[in-house]
Amino acid sequence: MKQRLALEAARSIDVVLFDKTGTLTKGEFGVEEVIENEKIKDQNDNLKFKILQLAASVNQHSEHPIAKAVVAEAKRQNIELLEVKDFQRIPGKGARARINNEEVAVGSEAILNNPSPSLTLRGSEGKTEGRTIIYVVKNNQLLGSIALADIIREESREAVKALKNLGIKTAMITGDSEDVAKWVAGKLGIEEYFARVMPDQKAEKVKLLQSRGLRVAMVGDGINDAPALSQADLGIAIGAGTNVAIESAGIILMQNDPRDIPKIIKLSQATYRKMIQNLFWATGYNAVALPLAAGVLASRGIILQPALAAVFMSASTVIVAFNALLLRKQKI
Repeated sequence: MKQRLALEAARSIDVVLFDKTGTLTKGEFGVEEVIENEKIKDQNDNLKFKILQLAASVNQHSEHPIAKAVVAEAKRQNIELLEVKDFQRIPGKGARARINNEEVAVGSEAILNNPSPSLTLRGSEGKTEGRTIIYVVKNNQLLGSIALADIIREESREAVKALKNLGIKTAMITGDSEDVAKWVAGKLGIEEYFARVMPDQKAEKVKLLQSRGLRVAMVGDGINDAPALSQADLGIAIGAGTNVAIESAGIILMQNDPRDIPKIIKLSQATYRKMIQNLFWATGYNAVALPLAAGVLASRGIILQPALAAVFMSASTVIVAFNALLLRKQKI
């Protein structure tokens, strides 16, 4: 707990907004299929090899989970990575670089100018199975695509279910396509999702939920999540995430387990109940004891002696402290 007010805010959260990759999913992608552009397949020998080689070469210095998966697959197949020049990251879309004086772009469907209908169709079929499709373009010519799959955390299902049992809505935000977002949301039972969200748009989605009168908890782990974590009523960062995300959050999940999120809310609610109980006890005691000590009922022979008042005051303090300690025994 980095901020005291963060724990206090958790009890009144209406919706938890999850970043998909690395939070709901493991962020450990694997290459499932390399898809060739049928129109140029006959013009290029071993086109699948070239697609994977170019994609891995462009992404060899990237830290993105998808890029790492492509590079790992190329190394597994002992494919030599080529030297790249003028590398350029395209936020929310992919990356671009020059290889052997030819421009190569790798990324989502957003990098395509004139996609091949047959290739897009196969890619769309893959997406309905929860696969992410990236495209490889050389000199504005579509060579093919690579289908990757991310693994949904089993803990995510339990976390979403536990939140629903608490009456809290769930939502998901991702830069992935509509099909992938819909598939993951359907698998986890998430009620609302935002797909194809650019990194600089995540905070806007938090504001959108807040504009509906909802108190939002944002859960993320990346640099791109930092503005959204700051904008949310409660920012929760994954402990294995970036330092920027951790600094922007009020609560850190040290075990990287989304099942801890409903526990945070339960702890906040339980703490609040203890505060109310102790406030009621202390206020009730003083409301009765102070007038008696002042002699309000002295005419009727009822007087609270100072010594007895001191005993009652000490007993009140002990009861309040003991009641607070009972919170340790409460299961969350």
